[in-house]
Amino acid sequence: MTKPSFVYVTYIRTSPEKLWQALTDGSVTRQYWAGRRVESDWTVGAPVTFWFDGNVSDSGKVLECDPPRRLSYSFHVEFVEALRSEPPSRVTFEIEKLDVQVKLTVTHDEFEPGSNVFAAISGGWPVILSSLKSLLETGRPIEFPNRLLRCSPRQGGGIDGGPGSHVPGRLETGKPLKTPAPQPPKAED
Repeated sequence: MTKPSFVYVTYIRTSPEKLWQALTDGSVTRQYWAGRRVESDWTVGAPVTFWFDGNVSDSGKVLECDPPRRLSYSFHVEFVEALRSEPPSRVTFEIEKLDVQVKLTVTHDEFEPGSNVFAAISGGWPVILSSLKSLLETGRPIEFPNRLLRCSPRQGGGIDGGPGSHVPGRLETGKPLKTPAPQPPKAED
């Protein structure tokens, strides 16, 4: 049986350096990843920790780091009990400059056949990456749809607490998170 993989390509009107910062700086990830803050020193072998509401939500290790072109880390769900027993998967970001924009290719792979984490991230990444694109292009992330915000670690993950939509940053109440208002982008010289 073939191992599933998720690939998402988007084009963002930004520089490779600003996109790199958005992927690796926890103060920026909080803005577009529904309150999720990433933490790492981004050296190969270093831990990668995603924090949400004071708790570790996901973890991994840096596999590759070539700023601002390529970043890869292992990814292990920590906060959803039903998904925690699955082995780590792999996330890879490839950044390619195209004139005044960049092409971002996100590949999330190394799942076991039948993986519930794969089913979950397939619904999560499009919203997260749309929010990232919006933040970098307009200075404002998107609001996560309420149906994706009904999950919490205590509810066991997924839409309405069921498996299949691990979108970080959901509230117990199902209401969108209020993240700090992003500052407008500064004019480039």
